Amino acid sequence: MKKHNFYAGPSILSEYTIRNTADAILDFAGMGLSIMEISHRSKEFVAVMDQAQLLFKELLEIPDGYSVLFLQGGASMQFCMVPYNLMSKKAAYLDTGSWASKAIKEAKLFGEVDVVASSKESTYSYIPKGYELPPDADYFHITTNNTIYGTEIREDLDVSVPLVADMSSDIFSRPLDVSKYALIYGGAQKNLAPSGVTFVIVKNNILGKVDRAIPTMLDYKVHIEKESMFNTPPVVPVFAALKTLEWYKQQGGVEAMHQSNLAKAALLYNEIDRNKLFRCNVEDEADRSIMNVTFVMDADYQELEADFLAFATEKGMVGIKGHRSVGGFRASIYNAMPLTSVDALVKTMKEFEQKH
Repeated sequence: MKKHNFYAGPSILSEYTIRNTADAILDFAGMGLSIMEISHRSKEFVAVMDQAQLLFKELLEIPDGYSVLFLQGGASMQFCMVPYNLMSKKAAYLDTGSWASKAIKEAKLFGEVDVVASSKESTYSYIPKGYELPPDADYFHITTNNTIYGTEIREDLDVSVPLVADMSSDIFSRPLDVSKYALIYGGAQKNLAPSGVTFVIVKNNILGKVDRAIPTMLDYKVHIEKESMFNTPPVVPVFAALKTLEWYKQQGGVEAMHQSNLAKAALLYNEIDRNKLFRCNVEDEADRSIMNVTFVMDADYQELEADFLAFATEKGMVGIKGHRSVGGFRASIYNAMPLTSVDALVKTMKEFEQKH
């Protein structure tokens, strides 16, 4: 039976990425060695790192004056690296979910944090709007996609202070105007690579403005100067990231991925809204994530939750159980998720409706 991978992360990767990475694990670049056992200083791997950075810039149309880094520690490390490098006195944060709140907690170690708005009181079921930013903030931090709660900021905000974004789960899902951001970061294990590598897009001229001493490993300027080679990089995830970037280009680039994502999300949201058994967690369609679709049983059918999970599992749906803080179900439909898998989930929902 075909398995349909709806895990939230680590998550589905393209077959192109998986096959090419598997081949490189056996024999990389015709060297007769595995990519797992070669020097990161070898000319063959340096070429991988260079190509990945160049293709990252090409696909997102990153303007001059920005650097692309491949680091370690996940987005969670960035929760402290961002304020370490950018916060002199105060930063503004938008609280839209668990990961945003964790970033806020870390930032408070470095200075004053102004949480300009939060949707916590309604279990993060919407994106706050109408807030004001303090003009003296060193930066404004947002989490663009909230994997647990199924909300997403699907536009590039125009703000009066440097904009920092955690895009762990929606990078490459839509075109970006990178010039509106001072820094973008994310863990790779959703839309880029297996876990183990973290991407950072940073505007070079925002660095070097804080007075504090920064540990070498946490200093963006060091990683820029060393071209992501200050310490041994995670070579296999970086190689897999390159293969994913190549696959995106083959598919027609970021705009093509965006149109595919819109079609997949529309198909699934339409079924949730139509099917009497289910209800979407996020009412405002403008706030609904096109990456992580969260839904629950309607109030009249809550006793069927376990039955539907078992039924969907029998049909080959993997990873659709919702996060423990929300319950219900979550279908993560990242870039590599084919429309056929979303269609299979929709058919499963319809069949379950007919049975009940």
